[in-house]
Amino acid sequence: MSAEAFDPASGRFTDWLRARTGPLWARATAHAFTTELAADTLADDVYRRYLIQDYVFIETLVTVLGHAVALAPGMPAKKRWAGFLGAITSEENDYFLRSFDALGVPENERETTPLLPPIQAFADLMLDAARSGAYEEVLAVIVPAEWVYLTWAQAAPRPYPARFYLSEWIELHDNPGFEEIVGWMRGELDRVGPTLSPDRQAVVTERFRRLVELEVAFFDAAYG
Repeated sequence: MSAEAFDPASGRFTDWLRARTGPLWARATAHAFTTELAADTLADDVYRRYLIQDYVFIETLVTVLGHAVALAPGMPAKKRWAGFLGAITSEENDYFLRSFDALGVPENERETTPLLPPIQAFADLMLDAARSGAYEEVLAVIVPAEWVYLTWAQAAPRPYPARFYLSEWIELHDNPGFEEIVGWMRGELDRVGPTLSPDRQAVVTERFRRLVELEVAFFDAAYG
């Protein structure tokens, strides 16, 4: 595989990856879904569909984060991944349950709804990266997924929506703790990326770009 190599003099590796997504990054971080969510104009049925899909998908994310814990070099990094995994399975899970109650989503629908094709593709990409056994490939799918959410949430205007399940979803992704962990994740990829061969950098680039592309498709799917 012939590939363009990252030049460390050009800046951060993660910024270099983001630039290689082209217009996809803007489409993911300024999508109609996130814009309407922040403006409190998003239809409940659209958000309901999205939230169910995201809840079913979370099991995949937890699995991939488990791989990140296993592959991370050294206890400090493993502890950071484990802490993020703990937050996903505690505070965020509580948010889902309260929101489902408010939106009238019965328990069986929360657990048995199949993933829509674009979201199944999103899950498959993340799982494939995890199965690679390569830390850089796991980083290449987790970093853009979390960075996209940080970006759109930080751009959300105040005051936040009156509906708690919209406002709290923004707050879960726009707070100092989340900003710090996403910054740390980017730092991990910034550290690992420049040490890779051009061919391995190309694999990471394609993982990153495809994840952002599927993030757009994830938001599109909420509209049915």
